[in-house]
Amino acid sequence: MTTKDRPVALITGGSRGIGLELAREFARHDHDLVLVARDEHDLKQAATGIEDETGARVTTHALDLTQDAAVDELFKQLAMTRVDVLVNNAGIGDYGPFAESDPERLMAMLQLNMLSLTRLTHHFLQPMVERGSGRVLNVASQVGYFAGGPNWIAYVASKAYVLSFTRGLAAELRGTNVTATALSPGASTTNFVTDARVADTRTYRWLPRVSIRRVASVAYRATMAGHTTMIPGGINKVLAFLGELQPRGIAMAVFAFLSRRTSNPDLQRTNAGVPR
Repeated sequence: MTTKDRPVALITGGSRGIGLELAREFARHDHDLVLVARDEHDLKQAATGIEDETGARVTTHALDLTQDAAVDELFKQLAMTRVDVLVNNAGIGDYGPFAESDPERLMAMLQLNMLSLTRLTHHFLQPMVERGSGRVLNVASQVGYFAGGPNWIAYVASKAYVLSFTRGLAAELRGTNVTATALSPGASTTNFVTDARVADTRTYRWLPRVSIRRVASVAYRATMAGHTTMIPGGINKVLAFLGELQPRGIAMAVFAFLSRRTSNPDLQRTNAGVPR
């Protein structure tokens, strides 16, 4: 249960990384929390830490949102909960040539990154519009600004969908007092990066990293202010701008160069899609 006089933020993938830092940020700003992730132990640990630090009320739901049935179950469990802020943070990354990708993992990534995000947004958005208040924060990625991404093509395409979907949604919501924001972080030090084994690509070794505390802070402010997009970090903003405006062939060449590994360029397939 959550307290009646405090807004509630629902955060998927809220047990670690950017999701956990976003949870802390909303709790520091007087929100109660509903956290969703697969690992029950990590969720309980995150909830206890946030409650001790901030005094926020935190409820947890250990569900695998790569499964439609889990999304249905979440809707049932939250039938009596008013969600004021929806944060679609959960996501899976995958690196390597598309032809060598694992089909099951590929479908799980597309389900979580796009379809579950869309279902969650649709479900919780309707009551927000009816009330005339609410915020949606969708975590995209800096790579979503590129027209494609060799070695990450399905992941990049899924994040381009999140970016495009959120921009369109924000336009539809004008005048409703409900807003949609796309957060597009660049390189940062999280379990998502290390688990997906992309930390030795040029993207993560050469480009400056923005701390997840900083990412969460700017994301919170952008969400509450109703900004449509937010890219933490000056260089990340420049790269995103170039990704959108460069001729497609040049953008593809730049992305292919940055996505190559520095320590072992022959290691292409990781099969390490890990929920964020």
